[in-house]
Amino acid sequence: MATPARPSTQDLRAGLPPALRDAVDAFARHLSAERNRAAHTVRAYVGDIVDLFAHAARGGATTPADLTVTTLRGWLARQRALGAARSTLARRAAAARVFTAWAWRDGRLPTDVGTGLRSPQVRRPLPRVLRADQAATLVAAPTDDPGGPAGATDARTARALALRDRLVLELLYASGVRVSELCGLDLADVDRERRVIRVLGKGRTERSVPFGRPAERALDDWLAAGRPVLAHDPAEPALLVGARGRRLNPTVVRRIVRSRARAVGLPPVSPHTLRHSAATHMLDGGADLRSVQELLGHASLASTQIYTHVSIERLRAAYEQAHPRA
Repeated sequence: MATPARPSTQDLRAGLPPALRDAVDAFARHLSAERNRAAHTVRAYVGDIVDLFAHAARGGATTPADLTVTTLRGWLARQRALGAARSTLARRAAAARVFTAWAWRDGRLPTDVGTGLRSPQVRRPLPRVLRADQAATLVAAPTDDPGGPAGATDARTARALALRDRLVLELLYASGVRVSELCGLDLADVDRERRVIRVLGKGRTERSVPFGRPAERALDDWLAAGRPVLAHDPAEPALLVGARGRRLNPTVVRRIVRSRARAVGLPPVSPHTLRHSAATHMLDGGADLRSVQELLGHASLASTQIYTHVSIERLRAAYEQAHPRA
């Protein structure tokens, strides 16, 4: 017997009592306008809260004030019974706490009931990183691809796309930026004199990130002989563009990294692998944790500390391989 399809967020929202629908919509506006959360983050939070409200409404709740910590715990218990992963439960618990804190400040809850909700403990796996020599091989891969990169229609276009691909790899590894941050770069965000890019990160926070001389050379080549071939519209602000002259999107960047890694015989590599590798190699080279935190745009130092564990594991592996008393 087929399992019935799970209702969409829109369908669940439509079935909520009016006061709960109004609270969801106001919360979405708060996340977007006041906290500057990205659109996909707002969708994820709203989806979680709609699901919470649907659970609460089945128990008789008609307004946000009807929420209790028992309701929140029952909602998470139901998710767990349905097979949700611990990471999913932790994310939903976090969304519930963000909502209840806002609803209490906004006068929709008499108390912040989310303070009594604990998140399931999630073990964070150590990020996979490339060795320094593997990263060097990847970013220094030949830019002339005999088969031509995807989207090439002639040799001139193929050359331009190859120059773009090399800059993508160089900037991802040199700066440790996220793929969305890379694709969001405009020409005006590049300070070539100081070798710095201005990045708009999570929560629309801005930071300046330096890049090295190899990335500078790749940038010069792209601006001189690559971008003019692809960017047909002089008004296009994007630094990186695709074969049709429009801003490069993250899906294409992931495809570039994956295919270039495969071409040089590396295991599967993603843009985030290069971000992890950049952070780890900086720490291995003696950079302090605060500097790496600033480079990556982490709001909390705890997010950066995972890279110290990566370095320790690499040190342990080298010790066990080389030390006669290991």
